[in-house]
Amino acid sequence: MTGSPRVVAIDGAAGSGKSTLARGLARELRIPYVNTGLMYRALAAEALRRQIAPDDAPALVEVMGSLRFRFTGEDPVVCEVEGLPIEELTSSEVERTVSAVSRHPEIRRAMRDAQRSIGLESGAVMEGRDIASAVFPDAPVKLYLVAEPGARAARRAEERATGDAAVAEDLHARDEADARTNPHEPADGADVVDTGTLSIAETLAEALRLVGLRAPWMLPEGSR
Repeated sequence: MTGSPRVVAIDGAAGSGKSTLARGLARELRIPYVNTGLMYRALAAEALRRQIAPDDAPALVEVMGSLRFRFTGEDPVVCEVEGLPIEELTSSEVERTVSAVSRHPEIRRAMRDAQRSIGLESGAVMEGRDIASAVFPDAPVKLYLVAEPGARAARRAEERATGDAAVAEDLHARDEADARTNPHEPADGADVVDTGTLSIAETLAEALRLVGLRAPWMLPEGSR
């Protein structure tokens, strides 16, 4: 085992399959799953609750300080935000607001500090937009997921149980907004995985292969 953090960093655009892969990989590696997108969504949802404008950075920083993250559950253990149901975090209103909230440098610094602390605590499969480039550039395994827009929209529509057209419109707007903060490109040393051509099981198998290649010490005994 090296001195590297026990972290798998997964980045990619919305709907590329990050959450499904990260959850499955965390289960296989027996380490926590952290969805950093939900952390930003929690801030956006709480800002909406308090009627705070998404361009009011000082007020958003104050709200950020009130959020509480904790590990819960098992198989896998997950990081969740206290007091905010998943239905609220995945609403269309939050979807349209989260990019505006997350674009502030001071918010991103605070989130990165929180995310790094969480990952260092007990290891993690951590997914988001800038995990490998900004939060854990020293992660031993860096995965960047890609898929063509149609496949991403269909996957997100299935997750949200809503219409493809509305989801595709939200994804397009989210892509454009996020690209202004985090350009859609893999971090140095990241392995690119095209999830649009693979099933869920095939994507997980490829990710495990890459973990075995890049950091075999992260695999549980008996899997190496």
